[in-house]
Amino acid sequence: MAYLYAKTRLAHSPTLRTVLMVEDTLKNAEGPLRLPGLKSALPKKVMHNTLLEILDYLQLSGKIVIGTKGILWVYTPRAELEKLAEGGIEL
Repeated sequence: MAYLYAKTRLAHSPTLRTVLMVEDTLKNAEGPLRLPGLKSALPKKVMHNTLLEILDYLQLSGKIVIGTKGILWVYTPRAELEKLAEGGIEL
């Protein structure tokens, strides 16, 4: 994985604040967002290459899925999974 980042390294890396801003926007979206829709939904402008770097990171970490209909937030925190498992049926 380090090889991937070394090969596509940008001159300007995204800050944590920018990554969190993109995460929050995707979490609060009501459905899949296409790239132009994501850009317009962000509270601040983000450079295109920086946004692509953030999306690559989020996809590699399993937080988003990028499909033909757009970008969708899929990550569920562990506490919510445990709560769902308590109410589920054991097989």
